Amino acid sequence: MADAVVEPVKRDLWIGRFLEHLQAEKAASNYTLRNYRQALDEFCRWFQEERQQMPSWATLQRDDFRSYLRFLGRGQRSRAAIQLRFSALRSFYKFLVRRGGVSTSPIKNIALPKLEKRLPRFLTAAQMLDLLKAPLQELELIQKASEKPVAETPFLRDLAILETIYSCGLRISELCGLHAEDIDWSGQLVRVRGKGKKERVVPIGRPALEAIQNYWNKLPSPPIAALPVFLCDETKLRPMYPRLVQLRLKRYLEIARLDPGLTPHKLRHSYATHMLDAGADLRSVQELLGHAHLVTTQVYTHLTTERLKRAYDEAHPRA
Repeated sequence: MADAVVEPVKRDLWIGRFLEHLQAEKAASNYTLRNYRQALDEFCRWFQEERQQMPSWATLQRDDFRSYLRFLGRGQRSRAAIQLRFSALRSFYKFLVRRGGVSTSPIKNIALPKLEKRLPRFLTAAQMLDLLKAPLQELELIQKASEKPVAETPFLRDLAILETIYSCGLRISELCGLHAEDIDWSGQLVRVRGKGKKERVVPIGRPALEAIQNYWNKLPSPPIAALPVFLCDETKLRPMYPRLVQLRLKRYLEIARLDPGLTPHKLRHSYATHMLDAGADLRSVQELLGHAHLVTTQVYTHLTTERLKRAYDEAHPRA
């Protein structure tokens, strides 16, 4: 019997150690782990096809990666996709240098195509309110069409999820990782576990807290201590997972007659934009979002500037 094909990521010990490092020591999200695994695996496959062997990380030269960059360009990869692949390779080599696998990184100073400047998409405040109404509208529609009693719990949970993302500006991984003990009900605060094991405390509005409480009231027993705030399985107490949140959001966007292609991250964009529109300072929004660098938050100022320019052009007689 022929030997089974073994994926490069499983054969290469250094890649395996790197991914374990990201998960255990850096607390990388599932998205980061998946993207970096795929990027490194893809590079290994390309190298095998080109050189008929697995890459030896200590002997690779800058020209090897320039060849790979040209390959990606011929494949009409987007600039963002190319940046992502080289970000994974760059982080991998930093790990190799620290662990003594190589003496230096051959990826330094390789010129990559600059990212297109695209402003984040977001919902207006009115659109956001329409979206928040959608779970109960969906429940009402199903109740009218069904002759049997309809469970309210999933819809109350989804309303609480939307309220919480918008109220706190959470990443989807942060939302799914919330525990009952993370909520300070009297102080209206939530402890959030962000990227790289970094924790932050953010305010949570009264509507979001009420939505969570209404959802919990429908559960057999409310979550306590380290149990998840939002459950995908009430019996086994399993936490919500990102893909399910995405699918539920898609349905509610359709009900609200909004773009169903919008992701949960766009609700985070909406949060940041609405905060800045209302006068919040950039540093405060940076801390609330959990951004390590202010430049990441500054992209939202472009949104508010564009809105002000449009208002000026429409209203000023000498615009």
